[in-house]
Formats: sequence, structure tokens, C-alpha cells
Amino acid sequence: MTMMTNQPHTWTRFIVSAFAIVVALGVMLEAKIKIRAEPDPTFDFSPVSTWAWDAEPGKVHMKRSAEDNEAAPLQARIQPAIMKYVAEAMAERGMTLVSNGAPDVQLHYYVLVAVGVTGHEMGQFLQAVPYWGLPPFPPATTSLNVVTNGSLVLDALLPGKAGERRVVWRGVAQSTVGDDDSPEKRDARLRDASTGLVKRFPVKKKK
Repeated sequence: MTMMTNQPHTWTRFIVSAFAIVVALGVMLEAKIKIRAEPDPTFDFSPVSTWAWDAEPGKVHMKRSAEDNEAAPLQARIQPAIMKYVAEAMAERGMTLVSNGAPDVQLHYYVLVAVGVTGHEMGQFLQAVPYWGLPPFPPATTSLNVVTNGSLVLDALLPGKAGERRVVWRGVAQSTVGDDDSPEKRDARLRDASTGLVKRFPVKKKK
């Protein structure tokens, strides 16, 4: 009789525990963003302390269909958030945003969105990527692969003439983007991706 009395309570505890594990696992998987970054190994980052956005801060590329009609509305919606979160993270790293004069580096972002596109079609290596139109970047010993549904790419370039500037650092944050994701969830994903990328920028601590 005692075993039969305790059995419903045991099953209740088991179900509650199992549900909690599933919820926790779902949150962990949902929040996961793959972030990788790579500096130009020949560039000395020790004097870098100031930065500014490129004259054109960024560009959104969408490959949901043959046409890219959704890119401009998406860029108008997410660019202010990307610029805000990157600026906040750069300030936390001790980097100074300059509005007058030449900064040490200029930042430029790309948002790449693809649905049902294979990694081979998107371009396997980011230092080439003619499919997306990204500028060349000299790789070190590894390559950065853009194969997920959504990628935020952040470049650090040396000031100079457009088309001739040197990319000295590139970071890529990759994640999936659900069509039914709430605006709050999308904003949080942008915040985490932007902050995570800047954390990998090679700032040299002053002695």
C-alpha cells in the first residue's frame, strides 16, 4: 500500500524534473551563437586605441529568394541596434570612438541571411566570398565558415581610399533566425552577437 501511495508523487517529481531539463536545454540551445574571429597576423594592434564607423557602416545581404527586396527594410530596422551594441562594447574594451580626424581602425558590418542555401553555394571561405561581395581578408592558419541561416560579420579596416583599404581583423557570429522569433528575441540575439564579436577584438592593454 505504501508503494502505491508514493508512486503518483514519484511520477510527478519525475515529470516536473524532466520538463525543467527540457526547458533548460531549449534555452541553452536557443541562445547559442557561434562566434569566431581572426586577426591579420602581420598587423600590430598595440597602438590601436581609436575607432569609427565606416562612411557606410554596413550592408545586409539576403538570399531568401532570387531577389534581395527584403534587405533594405531589414537593414533599416537592425542597423541602429548593431551600431549601438558595438559602440557600447567597444567603450567597455577601452576603445575611443572618434568623430573628427582619422581613427586607428574603421568598422564595417555585414549581415548575411540565407534560407535553404548550402555552405558551398554561400562560399566556403570568408576571405574570398565573391558570392557575398565581401572584401578580401588575409587568413592565418584557420578559415571562417559562413554556413548558417544568419551571420553578423564585423570587419576592422585601416583608413584609406574605398576599395583599397586593408582588413586587419574579421569576426563572424553565426546563428539561426526563426521567422516566428519575437522582436525582443531578435534584439537580444543581435546584442549578444555584437558584444561577443567585440570581446574578441585584440585590444592591447596599456601598461
